[in-house]
Amino acid sequence: MGLSIGIVGLPNVGKSTLFNALTKAQNAEAQNYPFCTIEPNKAVVPVPDKRIGELAKLVNPARVVNSTVDFVDIAGLVKGASKGEGLGNQFLSNIRETDAVLHVVRCFDDEDIAHVDGSIDPIRDMEVIETELLLADIQTTENRIERLQKSIKGDKSLKPIVDNAEKLLIHMNKGKSASSFMIEDEQAKQNLFRELRLMSSKKIIYCANVDEMGLGEDNNYVKSVKEFANKRNASFAKISAKVEEELVALNDNERDEFLSSYGIDESGLEQIIKTGFKTLGLISYFTAGPKEVKAWTIQDGWKAPKSASVIHTDFEKGFIRAEVIGYEDYIKYKSEAACRNAGALRIEGKEYIVKDGDVMHFLFNV
Repeated sequence: MGLSIGIVGLPNVGKSTLFNALTKAQNAEAQNYPFCTIEPNKAVVPVPDKRIGELAKLVNPARVVNSTVDFVDIAGLVKGASKGEGLGNQFLSNIRETDAVLHVVRCFDDEDIAHVDGSIDPIRDMEVIETELLLADIQTTENRIERLQKSIKGDKSLKPIVDNAEKLLIHMNKGKSASSFMIEDEQAKQNLFRELRLMSSKKIIYCANVDEMGLGEDNNYVKSVKEFANKRNASFAKISAKVEEELVALNDNERDEFLSSYGIDESGLEQIIKTGFKTLGLISYFTAGPKEVKAWTIQDGWKAPKSASVIHTDFEKGFIRAEVIGYEDYIKYKSEAACRNAGALRIEGKEYIVKDGDVMHFLFNV
């Protein structure tokens, strides 16, 4: 499994500049006018993880394979997008396919960069986007209810789905996001969300885009975005798309020195991916051998057989046991053989809950 993040926001707030920087590929045209992105840009980005590099130094594999994140840069949305304004709702479907939403908000003043509404107001900007996503979700839910009601006569099992969808529609018509919808049957709620793929049901990372000076102390714009996120119990990140773009051409040493000059120790890419993993409850484990050292993304709390399924479904079906070495132990003893001799290699069964950073070898039979 991987992580897919849709980058949304008003036109001209720095989404495409950020996309270019995060993906290290200048294939998203960034210009100083609204709607410069007219097709959703997609890119697969390796997850930066220093642990996999350290393991590779010890194992010396033929190749190293990081986990990946899919970034989708959605064209700028404006007020009325759900009804066809601006570029309309043709891009909203791309958001539905993502796991989380990175909501980029402009948090700096610059007379040379136009704002679609003529002034900088992060709260207004965020509310415009969220309203359009909610209105589109309402329309989706109404349409789905109408189709399901026609099918109930032939399939009575659809009635609970229709009943919950109608309750959800009432909830959203009050101006509340799908993510705040509560019913007693949590599984029924998740089934409903999978059926409807609502945008306002997704986890959101509010991302304050600042200029170089804003990377230090938070300005008032950033403070307002952070407070907005806190009220919604949502994640928050602060980046400078311009600085991220400058990082692209630097080697590791230059990059570290550059970040240090701004008083930060990780790039926006690292911050966003870490926040995304935490927001969605994801972790990574590793496999290490002469052919490859590879990171695998799983849901935190998964047991060993389920975790093995991301390598191949047969691993889960025929799971026998797992050999597990904690990352810190592997680095300490420097090889699998040394870990085994030191008693740091453990044999775990079907009930073992995989930990972030575990180095694993699965034994199975099919």
